[in-house]
Amino acid sequence: MELLTNAEAWISLATLTLLEIVLGIDNIIFISIQAGKLPVKQQGKARKLGLAGAMITRILLLLSISWVMKLTDPFINLAHLVNINNPEWVERLALSGRDIILLVGGLFLIYKSSHEIHENMDQDEEGEANAKPHSFWGTIVQIMILDIVFSLDSVITAVGLADHVEVMIGAVVISVIIMMWAATPIANFVNNRPTVKMLALSFLLLIGVSLLAESFDQEIPKGYIYFSMAFAILVELLNLKMRSKKEKKKVEIKK
Repeated sequence: MELLTNAEAWISLATLTLLEIVLGIDNIIFISIQAGKLPVKQQGKARKLGLAGAMITRILLLLSISWVMKLTDPFINLAHLVNINNPEWVERLALSGRDIILLVGGLFLIYKSSHEIHENMDQDEEGEANAKPHSFWGTIVQIMILDIVFSLDSVITAVGLADHVEVMIGAVVISVIIMMWAATPIANFVNNRPTVKMLALSFLLLIGVSLLAESFDQEIPKGYIYFSMAFAILVELLNLKMRSKKEKKKVEIKK
């Protein structure tokens, strides 16, 4: 009851919810693209299961904060394996549990994004009829793997911004409900526009590189990444509007 009358708790909840939504954009894009390869009837179910999985993963991580924070302690040092004595490199190559998760997640995201880009290019050349069917549960498993990586970063951010676990869990639940509401229109917008889908895949590729760099203590500020992608999306929206106007003019000329 004390939290309900605590102004700081409400401010933390609002701030953290907004941050969770922003940090969850890459998760929504990945889920939308993966679910978009399934039959239409299964896509909505896959998106909901994917986001529900993300929510459960984040709540479980929040309930084990002490374990999560231990993941930042050095676990293995690659410098010792290859006989590097330079102090700077010894420090950079000291990998914690979090670093290893980010490394594996980054490599997985780079592989998946590159594979999807090639697959989309091949489909354009060969036609949609030759596209291979995808397994529903195989897609869910891939979404769950990335959920762990995205959730880990999100939870560490939450721990730094709020003092109460209840506030953190509340922010996660509210943000996921909002993302579930927004997932369908975002998925339709991305999957129905090939150029936007390619842009989204490039975004995921960039996030993968960012995770890879972060695992070796070479952090790329997320503000730079989100700003560059927001600018690219703005340019693409202008292109879509311009193409739409041209198509309308062609229709009017034909009439």
